[in-house]
Amino acid sequence: MFKKGLVASIAALMFGATLSTTVTAQEDNVLKVASHLPPMTDIVEIAAEVIAEPYTIELVEVSDNIQYNEALLNDEVYANFAQHEPFAEIFNQERDGDLVAIQPVYNAILGFYSPVYDSIEELEDGAEVAIPSDITNEARALLILESYDLIELDEEAGMFPTVDNITENPHNLEFLHIDLLNLTGAYEDGVELVFNYPTYITSVGLTPADAVLREDDEEFKFAIQVIIREGNLDTDATKALQAAFASPEVYDFLEELAENGHLEAAFELEETEDEE
Repeated sequence: MFKKGLVASIAALMFGATLSTTVTAQEDNVLKVASHLPPMTDIVEIAAEVIAEPYTIELVEVSDNIQYNEALLNDEVYANFAQHEPFAEIFNQERDGDLVAIQPVYNAILGFYSPVYDSIEELEDGAEVAIPSDITNEARALLILESYDLIELDEEAGMFPTVDNITENPHNLEFLHIDLLNLTGAYEDGVELVFNYPTYITSVGLTPADAVLREDDEEFKFAIQVIIREGNLDTDATKALQAAFASPEVYDFLEELAENGHLEAAFELEETEDEE
């Protein structure tokens, strides 16, 4: 009887260990990806449909532009999909992080919108200009204005100029620093010139075709990317995740949005042997 009980106990322990290992393996194969608003969340869901087994993707929706990086840094998610690489680099500097971009997916066609002017030629001296309050998007906004000769920036300012680096302001533009998520409200409040993303400005029925100034980012340095922690760079899970976000299904979805002028794909599909 003792022997039977002992055997049963050992069997139970072995079964329990096997079950525990199975559950852990299943959890390891679920890749949580934090994201924020369409079309980013839509793309995560498409990637979830096509990711190679044994991996699955679980979308974790967040409500602001801080949570997705904090969640990644704290290992609450495996990756996030809500930002461009410069934004992640600034986060790393501020939080001593180790976030790395692994797959560019799309480049948003963004620019400046105006509830007052139909074209930039109507711009009046002293006009208020709403720009983002974060470093990377402030720089992006200022570089657009410079490309249209509305301001001049100090050449030594580097990739992230601020309003303090403006050396020429012929129209005496007055700059308002506003949180990225509140810029659409600035447009509704009548600020003459407002920087914004298609994702946010669409809530008031506008598209990049309505912008009076548009960005030209041929190098895709501000492309929205899949971001992970550096320690996961060489894992099979990361390879599967990268392939899913660069899949034909995601590309086709991006092409549909590109027809409306919202964005452009930031990757090319790999040729198959049949296509070569």
